[in-house]
Amino acid sequence: MARRAAVIGSPVAHSLSPVLHNAAFAALGLTDWEYTRVECVADEVPSLVAGLDPAWAGLSVTMPNKRAALVVATSATSRAVRVGAANTLVPVDGGWRADNTDVDGVLGALRASCGFTSGSRAVLLGAGGTATAALVALASVGVRSVSLVVRSVSRAAEAESCASRLGLALDVVTWDAADFAGLASSSDVLVSTVPPDATEPIAGALAEAPCVLDVIYHPWPTPLAHAVEKRGRTLATGLDMLLHQAFGQSEQFTGLPAPREAMRTALRAATDNLLPLPI
Repeated sequence: MARRAAVIGSPVAHSLSPVLHNAAFAALGLTDWEYTRVECVADEVPSLVAGLDPAWAGLSVTMPNKRAALVVATSATSRAVRVGAANTLVPVDGGWRADNTDVDGVLGALRASCGFTSGSRAVLLGAGGTATAALVALASVGVRSVSLVVRSVSRAAEAESCASRLGLALDVVTWDAADFAGLASSSDVLVSTVPPDATEPIAGALAEAPCVLDVIYHPWPTPLAHAVEKRGRTLATGLDMLLHQAFGQSEQFTGLPAPREAMRTALRAATDNLLPLPI
């Protein structure tokens, strides 16, 4: 039977997920499988999912739908529950299972690009859905203390709940009060989930961290990427994260090992060989 999958979100026209998953289908010989984009906001997720027929092998979920995806699921992996959001839905008997492979994306990017496998202290900029996935990923490799830098303390509520579920010590610091150089230099890893214009004035200070993940990859290079390169530190990027989170999704959609090299090659070609994208 021909199968379908898609990424759902808004906006979604820019998503590179079709590049990755259609390359995976082709490499696996699944010539009658197709992966597309579906424009969808959070309020529309329940009706969209309810209307899918048995041809659907799964959904990738991007913002603003990740929390709605967890709510609509009939079962969920433990890490999706810990994150409080899902980026993956796959059909199961009687419903849909939610997972969050963004956790794999963070860990895979840090390991492949920075050689980061463990640490105790981290700095995290921003408190959205990617930030909570980063908290789960960091906790899984031994990080026990995180400085969360946000514009307003009120934005930290979901990250605080996530940290509580993980047993993480979370120190919430407002943007205006943060000693960015001090925080970065005393950390083992720094993860930025905020836009480039926010990091531009402080990029040099953030580059004091020994290992940096900047989840933003467009436009590239970001001010933070420039600063990390200039400082001689190691950098993982949002494209690294996108690639590594897609491996797990591909395996859940198809039931087959992800063709990692084919997916990496397709992503590099689609981004004009912008980054080396180590596996």
